[in-house]
Order: sequence, then C-alpha cells, then structure tokens
Amino acid sequence: MTDTVTITVDGREYQVPRGANLVDAAKLHGVKIPVFCYHPKMKPVGMCRMCLVELGTMTIDRETGKPQLDDQGQPAVRWFPTLQTACTQTCADGMVIRTTTEKVVAGRNSILEFLLTSHPLDCPICDKGGECPLQNLTMGYGPGESRFVFDDKQRLAKHVPLGQLIFLDRERCIQCARCTRFCDEVAGDDVLGFHERGRRLQIVTISDPPFDTKFSGNTTDICPVGALTTADFRFGARPWEMEEQATICPHCPVGCNLTASTRMDRDAGGKTIIKRIMPRQNERVNEIWICDKGRFGHHFTRSENRIECPSLRKDGALVETDWAAVRGEVARQLKTSGGRVGFLAGPSLSNEDLWEMRRLAEQVGGEPLLGVWPATMTGADAVAQAGVGVETRIQDMRAGDAILVVASDFEEEAPIWWLQVKQAAERGVNVVVANARPTKLDQYAHTSIRYTYDDAVNWLNGVVAAAVGGDAGSGSPVAGRVDGLKELRASLKKATADSSDLPGALAGANNLVIFAGAEGLTLDQHRDLMRSAANLLIATGHVGRPLNGLVPVWPGANMQGAFDMGFSSEATAAMIQNPPEAWVIAGCDPVAADATIAAAIQKARYVVTVSPLVSETTAISHAVLPSQTFAERDGSFTNGMRRVQRFYAAQSPVGDALPDWRIFADLAADLGGKAPRVSAAGVMRDITQNMARYADMGFSNLAWVEDQFPDVGGDDLYYGGTSYTNRSGLGVQWITDAEDPAARLKVDPVGGAAAPAAGLQVVPVWTLFDRGLLFKESDLMHHRVPEPYAEINADDAAKLGVSDGDRIVVNAGGAQVEVVARVDGKAPAGTVLLPRQLTDTPSPIYPAACTVQKVGE
Repeated sequence: MTDTVTITVDGREYQVPRGANLVDAAKLHGVKIPVFCYHPKMKPVGMCRMCLVELGTMTIDRETGKPQLDDQGQPAVRWFPTLQTACTQTCADGMVIRTTTEKVVAGRNSILEFLLTSHPLDCPICDKGGECPLQNLTMGYGPGESRFVFDDKQRLAKHVPLGQLIFLDRERCIQCARCTRFCDEVAGDDVLGFHERGRRLQIVTISDPPFDTKFSGNTTDICPVGALTTADFRFGARPWEMEEQATICPHCPVGCNLTASTRMDRDAGGKTIIKRIMPRQNERVNEIWICDKGRFGHHFTRSENRIECPSLRKDGALVETDWAAVRGEVARQLKTSGGRVGFLAGPSLSNEDLWEMRRLAEQVGGEPLLGVWPATMTGADAVAQAGVGVETRIQDMRAGDAILVVASDFEEEAPIWWLQVKQAAERGVNVVVANARPTKLDQYAHTSIRYTYDDAVNWLNGVVAAAVGGDAGSGSPVAGRVDGLKELRASLKKATADSSDLPGALAGANNLVIFAGAEGLTLDQHRDLMRSAANLLIATGHVGRPLNGLVPVWPGANMQGAFDMGFSSEATAAMIQNPPEAWVIAGCDPVAADATIAAAIQKARYVVTVSPLVSETTAISHAVLPSQTFAERDGSFTNGMRRVQRFYAAQSPVGDALPDWRIFADLAADLGGKAPRVSAAGVMRDITQNMARYADMGFSNLAWVEDQFPDVGGDDLYYGGTSYTNRSGLGVQWITDAEDPAARLKVDPVGGAAAPAAGLQVVPVWTLFDRGLLFKESDLMHHRVPEPYAEINADDAAKLGVSDGDRIVVNAGGAQVEVVARVDGKAPAGTVLLPRQLTDTPSPIYPAACTVQKVGE
C-alpha cells in the first residue's frame, strides 16, 4: 500500500503519496502548477522558474507532536522567505503551499516577461502554434504587456539544422533543457548540449554525425515552444487543420501506439493523407516515446511505388486488369494446384488478414502450408506457457528484480524496449546481457556474458542447471502444476552448470523477465533457446504474474499474431526444402531478402503476391493483387508482449487497393467458401468465436481506455508535451497457461551446443534503419541507412588481407553480396556480421559458412 502524507494546497488538505513530486501531486488533485522545464518522465532541474510557489511547513509542538496554532486558532506555518520551485520539492507531511497569491502571480508574470523579451512574435507561422505551451501559459499567467524595448531584442539564427531530421530556431528556444535532458537521461545518447552563457545560451549538437540518436523526434514533442521542428512536418500544416487517428507502428514487436495527423492535401489531389506521426500514450507499451523509424517511416503509404491496380502476367509481362478477372484466374490456378499451395505471411499483416489467409488455405485444401517471413524465430509454444504476465510494465521493475536479454541487439531490434530496460538498469534492476558480441546495452548492464554463437543454448542450459532446485517455484503461482521436472533435472546433469553468481541472482530475483532474440542461431537452435528460457522461468517460479516471464524479440510488428493464427517458421523451412506447386505471398518480399527462398519460389508453377508496393517478389509473380497499408484500413496487431491492439483507417485508399483480409476472403468465396465479412470488426468477431485466447479481443474491448499517469497531452500541454492522450484503446493481453490456474505446465529437456562450425561463418544481424520493403520508401531517412557493410574480426581480417574500409564480396547461403569491410573489434573470431536488408541483392537469412574476398582479387 502506498504511504501517504497530508499536504495543504491553497487552504485545502490532500492525501498524496509520500515523496511524490509536488507538481505531480498537485496535478493529481486538479491543481495546475505551470511548468516549462519540468517533465514527469525526467528529473527535475528547476531551470525555468515558472513553477514558483509559496512554500512552508507546519510548526510542530515537540511535546505533543501536534501542529502549533496561531492567534486565529489555525496551524502555524513557517514560510520560506522567497518563492520556491515546486518541481524540485517532494511531498512531506505538513507541507503547505500557496499557488494563487499576489507574490506568486507577480513571480510568474516576471518569468514570462523575461522569456518573451527576445521571443519572436511569429505564432501565425510557427509549427507549434495552436498546441504551444508558451502560448497557453502566456495567456493564462502572463502580464499581458512588456516593458522591454523592442530594439533590445536578440536576433538569432532561425533555421539551424541539428541533423537532417530536426531543425532549431534559436530565437524561440527558452533554454528549458528538456531536449538535452531527454537525450542524456532517457535515450542515453549524449548528443545535445548547451553552448555560450546568459542570453546567448544556445543548443548545439555535440555528436558526429550530428544529433546521432534513434529517438530525436521525441525532442520536438516535449519542446514547450516551437524551437525544435522536424524536417518531415516543418511548415506542412497547422495543428487545428488536422484530424487525429489512432494507429499502431508497423515496424517492430513493441507495438508503439501512434497518432496519425491527417488532412486533405492539395498535392495529393484532395485526398486525405498523413502529414505527421505522433506518439500516443500507452504506459503499458511505449509510454509516450517512439523511435525515429516509427515517426518517419510512414512514407511508404503514399509512395510512387504503390500498386494501384491488380495485374496478371501475359506474354511475360504484368498487365493491369480488374478485380473480377484477377480473382477468377487466381481461383482457377489454386484449384488446379493439387492442394500443394504454400502461404507465406509477412509481419505487417494484421490478425484479420492472417485469419482470412488461413481460411483461404483451408478452402484450397490439401496439406496446410502456413509459413511466416522472415522465418528466423520460433517458440510460440514456449510463449504460450511462460510468456510475460498480464499487466507487465518494465517501468514498474525495481531493485531486486532482474532482466535477461539474450541473443538480441536490443536497440536495433526493439528500440523502445531498449529505452525501458536501460532505465530499469539505472533504477537498480539487475540487467544481464548475453550475446556473442558487444551491444550498446552492455553499457548499462550489471553483467555482460560472452558465449560463442554455437554455444548460446548450452550456456543457458548451464544457467538452468545451476538455478533449478527443489520443487518448481515453491510458493509461486505454478507450484505443483509443473510436469517433467525430474526428466529436466536428469538431462541437466550432462550440462556444465554455471558456477558464477548469475544463476542464483536470476533464480532469487523478486521478478524476472527474459527477452530472447535469435542472433547467430539457426531455427532449431532458436527453438531450443526459447524452450530453455521457458524452463528457467517455470522452474524458478517466475511465471504467471506481472513482471515475470518470456518476451520474444520477434522480427516485425505482428509475428506473434501470425503464430497465434497457426503460421510458423517451420512451415516456411519445409516449403523451402520441398517447394509447393503454387505460392500465395503477402506482406513481405522474400525474393529480395534471401537467395534460397527466392530459388524455391521461382520453381513454382504459379505465384500470387498480395502487396501494397512493387517489389522483387511482385516482379516474378504471375498475379499481383494491390493491398492497402495499415494507414488505410482498420485492424489489429499483437505485439511481443501478446497485447492485441487496434489501429484505425487514417488516410484515403490508393487506387483499387483492398485490405488483405478482403482479398483472401473474396478468393475463398470464389472457391466455394462463405461470403466475406463486411468489415475487419466482423473478421475479428470470427476470431473471438474460434480462438480461445482471443475470446475477449473484440474491437469494442480493444478500445477500452483509462486515465494514465502522467496525464500528458491534455488541456495543459506544458506538462508532458504533445504526445496524444489515448482515447482509442489500450489493447488487451491474452493470458498464458501459467496464468490459468487450471492449466498444467511442462518443462522439456533441451539439447546442448551445436558442433562448432569450421571456417568463417556469416551471422545475419538486424539494423533499425534498413532498405526493407516498407522503410526504403522514406527518402527522408536514407541518410540514416548505413552503406552496406560487414564486420570482420581483426585477426580474421589480417589473415584475409582485408583492412577497414575495403570493399569485399561475401559468399554464403547461395548469395553473393558486395559490401564495405568494418574491422572494428565487434565481430567474434571466425564470424562475419552481415546486416540484413542493406543491399539490393539477397543475403543469407540464417548463419552459414562463408568466404570473403577483396573486390578485384
């Protein structure tokens, strides 16, 4: 139970949490204390002085322990002689403040008058106009006029690029330091700083390249004036002209809540388009932050490469036609494929799309071949048993808790989770990072583990062997419900138990969350890693409750949903080994990504691709069906923590494109199936009636909301910035077996290390900014996409005669890729780290033996 104290604000007593920030505590009870520099997600600094109040404490009689009374019989208060900054005060019993006295009003008037002495009067052309804290506070608390001489105004540069994404207007800056503090405290990137002194104090970038962070756009949200603007939206529209639609980021497994600001646009022929992407508050997911990929990676929705009409291949070329003709031909081809049709789903498909794709596969008949792309991860069964508990929020973890991040370059694969785990480490959570190479999270980890890629599973088995003892989770929610413990312990006797303090620290943690990626692992190895992680969690009782369990770092927005709907990486691997007669491919571009699957697809008699964009896969297809993007339709994604979240149509459709689910439903109907549903909500109703885990995921349930703290984005934007209040849905998590008291859990023995590979091995890795199907259409972000490269260990490079910066050719997995060599000490010996989706040619999707040659040799 929260320890509370009594404070008095403007003559009224309030019960507030002990130690709470005074500004936050007052706001909880409807008392607004204006601020500029204070932000509830960062440490208070008291720089702007806007939150000045009269502050005092009740005088306590030492004998009685009760407040002393004054001549009027009221508690006597010992007041500070000067005004105090409320944001630097924490609530204590007996605290008394005044927020409306003449002294306070005069202080606020003076602060605003000083701030406005050199502030430009360009509100009519300022991007912040209409949603500007400075405007609001000046109207509410300002003097109404200035005594300063206009000729004394400072004139500074108004178009200063801090990088290629963010611009600074130095005249508008009020030196609140929100942007510099965000980069330092939240993002962990020391890329902005102050330069000069006094009135000449200004923000500068101190990194090379400039403003080098993956979270730069958030500084424009929390800037209380129009000093920071984005290259994407600068002078693009006025806030009051736009309508806001709730949506979900389509790029990674975090599932960040977004708001799409839209407007009918002249350049788009009067159609409604997205003018900007803003964060939408969801404290259970992304809090109020988003990464730059989510903010600036929406331009594919209006790309010139959008497919507007369906087409069929005739005489070797794709020819545009109508929906009736293409549906008839595709249905005929699927009927004559003898039930050997492979269905391949990408991570940008919604749950509704996946459900109707599955129904189409059932209507086609034959052996169900439901694969996912990229097929780099598996282990949905481990998540179903030991997934992280409902209502888990990483920001609730404290000292005594532990987080293990294994086989993942976290910042590149799930940036907002990286932020949250980094901040958890700073709060005292025991963060353990295990990988074969160093990653950025190592800077904040309490323990960094190095294994070889082949030994990842064996290392985790060793941790399990040392941590398991007695009954599984005695006293935990799963006590007495675990099968297979005896067999697990017998199998672990063969493992080399970890003799360090780590197993005990993880097993004895109050709460334990494991984030599991797949870097350097084959599909079989990843299945074992997920099973071993689940074994550790189940056997130590860290399941079935909030702040405990397994979180897979899936490669995409809705990979969890795909697995839930019956798709699998194993099916993809089977189709590569034994290619089907025909393929139906949607939401991905496998031909551009991997040479092995490209060869398998090209062997097919007939290929159908459902895609919003022209791609390498559409180029070899016999039928191309244009689909809508996430911005043009309703639907839902399931994020890596199993939270099903709804997104809404934001902009006008492009051409004749249809939602994927409608395309699959129409084809199923042409093959004799049921008539299509009229909306995505109708499809979700079918899902809720047929899938037990999704029984509560109707669209009305997904739209539930509640008040969140901090209360940002309300009428007082000065408090938290322009992140939008969530009025459209916080989503719903489905429960795991560990959270079901009637379900039994099972731990399974897991094999040990794979045989060490001989020679050089290429290990595919992820980069956040890449040339993937969706992101490469954002021209604004091309400068953030690195030149294709491969990292080579220094000793290996010396043997090969390769130096840093040389152009090399990497041959592996049936692919030949020309890249620049980086010899920087990050690659383990015997390993070539090759980022996916940076080149125009396919690169391996799995670890494989490779050769390296300098270009020209």
